[in-house]
Amino acid sequence: MTVWICSACGVEHANMARPPARCAICTDERQYVPTGGQQWTSIREMTGRFAGSFTEIEPELSAVQVSPSIGIGQRGLLLRSPAGNVLWEPPAYLDQQMIDAARELGGVAAIASSHPHLVGCSVTWSKAFDGVPIYYAESDRRWIRRPDDQIRLWSGRQQVLPGVELVQCGGHFPGSAVLHWAEGAGGRGVLFVGDTLMVNADRTTVSFMRSYPNLIPLPERLVRQIADTVGELEFDRIYGAFDGKVIDSGAAAAVRTSAARYIGWLRDEIRDPDEE
Repeated sequence: MTVWICSACGVEHANMARPPARCAICTDERQYVPTGGQQWTSIREMTGRFAGSFTEIEPELSAVQVSPSIGIGQRGLLLRSPAGNVLWEPPAYLDQQMIDAARELGGVAAIASSHPHLVGCSVTWSKAFDGVPIYYAESDRRWIRRPDDQIRLWSGRQQVLPGVELVQCGGHFPGSAVLHWAEGAGGRGVLFVGDTLMVNADRTTVSFMRSYPNLIPLPERLVRQIADTVGELEFDRIYGAFDGKVIDSGAAAAVRTSAARYIGWLRDEIRDPDEE
């Protein structure tokens, strides 16, 4: 029996002798099956060819990277706190060196992700740290590919540890969420957003989409819902799902102005100055 991992999205699937015929996540309109077709791997197949690293990016926060990239290639984040450590959006790979490195940083007390595309090998990570809870949005429960007793369904707002809270925003998926770290950025507050909000290449604005690879937009209603929900939180910094996707300061204002710009284009209220 093998825990199969979709090579395209990096999400682990239930333990079985043969891989599924297809990955339901990748055949959904928000994702895609690569031109080479559906392919599967496993941690056993990756061991010796892949490696992970932990790099501190601010006090009490480390990036978790796997090389070469697997699946969507998200950067995991290990948030350290006096009450325990939260692993946000775990990569689709784990080996003993990574386990040892995480333990040197205090281990893992809880696991959470922004949405089903970025859960990676959450159950494998949980089992490596004595079955810590995995928080999964109730609204997205049909996308769970590897059921496990440690999965905790939640809705609305969910305290993971003191000062660390999951907040449901919807949009990309109905259960799409952000993780709010009140003490991050020197006490100014941090949001971990996955791609509930996508940090843009300019690192000063964000965007909102139903599908990023297939360029399916969100309606005004859901953009306002996301912006209004995070507008209730105090934060100055945003970490996105991928390496380098950071708005270092002024992030709350960036969300407001980005939402207004997006809605302005949807409503045809903004025009290119060169348009005749």
